[in-house]
Amino acid sequence: MQSDDQIAEAWTTNRPYLIDLAFRMLGDIGAAEDVVQEAFFRLVQTPLGGVDDARGWLIVVTSRLCLDHIKSAPWRRERPADMAVRSDRDRGAAAVDPADRVTLDDEVRLALLVMLERLTPAERVAFVLHDIFGLPFDLVAETVGRPSTACRQLASRARRKVRESCDAGRAPIEPAGHRTITRRFIAACASGDLDELLAVLDPNASGELDSRKDFVVVGAARVARNLLRFWSRPGLVLVSQPIDGHPAVLAFAERQLVGVIDLTISDSDVITIVHVHTEEASLSPLRAQLFGAV
Repeated sequence: MQSDDQIAEAWTTNRPYLIDLAFRMLGDIGAAEDVVQEAFFRLVQTPLGGVDDARGWLIVVTSRLCLDHIKSAPWRRERPADMAVRSDRDRGAAAVDPADRVTLDDEVRLALLVMLERLTPAERVAFVLHDIFGLPFDLVAETVGRPSTACRQLASRARRKVRESCDAGRAPIEPAGHRTITRRFIAACASGDLDELLAVLDPNASGELDSRKDFVVVGAARVARNLLRFWSRPGLVLVSQPIDGHPAVLAFAERQLVGVIDLTISDSDVITIVHVHTEEASLSPLRAQLFGAV
């Protein structure tokens, strides 16, 4: 078994990333948390010294558990999956290289999860691990139990299916650089790391961080401190989920959606604007689409 210190360090360091990864595969925060919990349970049961790279090991095990979950008949249920909720404000998207994006049908507002449901389980895992999380094909191969060359083909087929199911030129998925910044933002909030949060914020960043209308906080230090005050609390789970192709973070407490954090990221890959939504009028439509609530 792994030592308590090793498990505690792995939990603190990797759990936010793993839940984000599992959520992007499964689209269900409860299932994502359960899968990650099981991965850590298996780590605890692994002989001491049997894991050289805890993070890599956990990514593979979590991904395999997601793959099993996707394959399971009970999980393949009909549910509302359109999570692409329009923002009330008009947000201009920065120019994105077409090679770095997948486009969505803006009229029907299909979310990436809808697209992934059209893929085979192996295609879905390969696409999420490689195209969304930027993980190497060697790790994808270890996860799905196929050669790297076969995994490249899986990801290629998945990419083609996603693009074919979209109406080109509308509502781009956030580019890879934005995904990286969003994950760093989540990790900083989850760990309460002020320095790391400041590193992803523009020095002149501004934020609408609570329900007070038109109350704007200006300056990276003030924005960061206020974010950590509200979004670094124990029990909160943060996951990335683009909304209308723009970077956003969903906040859950006890598996209930309690906030949406919109991020505006510049061409130089720093966050310039943070807009937090906690009011029920903004959360209810998204909560209904996530969980089928009325």
